[in-house]
Amino acid sequence: MSSRRIHTYRMQVCQPRDHRRFLIVLTTATTLLTLLLTVTSSQLPLFDSSPNALLPSSSAFSLRRMFASALLRWDAFHFAHIAREGYVYEHEWAFFPGVPCVMQAWAVLTQLVQPPMQPSESALREWEDILLGGLIASLLSIPSVLALYDLTLVQFSSPAIALLASLLSLLPSSPVTLRIAGYSEPFFSCLSYVGMLCCARKQWLLATCCFALATIFRSNAIFLAGFIAWGLVVEPLLSRQKVPLRRVLYASALCSLACAFFVYHQYHAYRIFCTGTAARARWCDAVPPSIYTYVQAKYWNVGFLRYWTLQQLPNFLLGAPPLLLLFTFTLRYVRLALIPRLITLALGPTSVSGPPNHNGAQPPFLSPSIAPHVIHALIHALLLLFASHTQIVLRLAASMPLTYWAAAWLLVEWPALGKLWVDWSVIWGAVSCVLWGVFLPPA
Repeated sequence: MSSRRIHTYRMQVCQPRDHRRFLIVLTTATTLLTLLLTVTSSQLPLFDSSPNALLPSSSAFSLRRMFASALLRWDAFHFAHIAREGYVYEHEWAFFPGVPCVMQAWAVLTQLVQPPMQPSESALREWEDILLGGLIASLLSIPSVLALYDLTLVQFSSPAIALLASLLSLLPSSPVTLRIAGYSEPFFSCLSYVGMLCCARKQWLLATCCFALATIFRSNAIFLAGFIAWGLVVEPLLSRQKVPLRRVLYASALCSLACAFFVYHQYHAYRIFCTGTAARARWCDAVPPSIYTYVQAKYWNVGFLRYWTLQQLPNFLLGAPPLLLLFTFTLRYVRLALIPRLITLALGPTSVSGPPNHNGAQPPFLSPSIAPHVIHALIHALLLLFASHTQIVLRLAASMPLTYWAAAWLLVEWPALGKLWVDWSVIWGAVSCVLWGVFLPPA
């Protein structure tokens, strides 16, 4: 990629400090716009009236009720119920307790400053407080974007690329779940970005803490441990450095800590469903005994090619744009950068080399430092395509830095296609807010 093309995307604000101020203003504006569009759309007739059952409409206008009702969609029902009642039903164990804990904490704090109410009114107010606790996610928009900017700046050493990728992140493929709703994605994304930034800066213990906290919100956070293993063990090996045993043990310990809560969540469920009871659950005798994989398969039909049915074709089409972007970028990187590097490691430095740019330097979007991000994104893309609800890529792709690096590459190398991506992001982002508001798929 030529420096002339990169220069095309330089903004008038050229210093990282100015970039951050610019991003803070734009992030605040896009978050508020997402909230406004979503709440406004929620006043339209609902496709599913379930929110009215939990928060019945009233003749008196209530801003609290309007905002709480607008956030009560899809997985928010499960998170809110867990926050209020704990894990009651088997299928609820597919949802990790991070978001319910945040909702519950907010509800407890707000109830401390509220006057006493009648029992019926108190229960309704509690549901509102729990759901409004999900709005805390909107406070993470700015830290997430700034962490992405810093991470991109470290990886590419280019303020222009960092700004471009950060601006593209303001047009996520699932703006409601990433910016305002009481979902796991805002917390997971912020913690992931900060943890990845710590890895790039070789702050391994801080990265482990971030990844461990991310695991409290989403199960797939266990894959983040791979960034620690890559930085401490794999990257030195690829650079022909000797890796001492103590470093391998240190990396193993940190990876174990990063995944500890996922293991604890499964162990806690095992003790409830599989010990001290005559009727053991079916999954108790599986190897390993994981309630998460069991309820995903039983209640959501998750499994290899289970989603590949004709009636799911619309969901595949919905998820096609981010999947195509991820596969195009990651497979190109594997072909042009990762495989040549592995061949060079095996056969010697003169065997194969990656394609240089016109200056003889490595193209920035083929930088060796982004290899773990490429592998991480490729694994998720494959899982989402073949063994999951494919449209969930709209939520997960929005929480991966590589999505925005790939979009930046597309804009720089293929401007026409890059413009199509931006156009799709704007149009789909607005449409998805309306679909969420009226309780229509995708979830």
